Amino acid sequence: MNTTPFNHKTLLIIHISFAVLWIYQGLIPKLIFQADDELRIWILQGFSQQTALSLMQCSGAIEIIFGVLFLTGFKPLVLHYFNIVGMMGLSLVVLLVDRHYFTQAFNPFVMNVAMTALSLAAINLIKHQE
Repeated sequence: MNTTPFNHKTLLIIHISFAVLWIYQGLIPKLIFQADDELRIWILQGFSQQTALSLMQCSGAIEIIFGVLFLTGFKPLVLHYFNIVGMMGLSLVVLLVDRHYFTQAFNPFVMNVAMTALSLAAINLIKHQE
């Protein structure tokens, strides 16, 4: 099935949105400002302060790379499946480490469900253009 201009534009919007979200999430709270909550999640998993800081910075770099991949057109189906697994995995980690985060106004549930839903929509659009 051929892609319609609407599907192409919609996928482009989703991919640019994911790129912005992942790059922002890796850069701002992990590399530039090193948010206390980000560091706390690592420490609650049993890592020392220094190791937690290194892991947080490493995860920030990985998130930036993942975001950039959404701009390159690199295997979009694979990226979306990784995104879904990542969102569910990160939610599970936070839920197991400190479920208090899920009661806050800005919490992982809202962001992770929204990003999962967008990936599911993108997968549907991609499969309909093959």
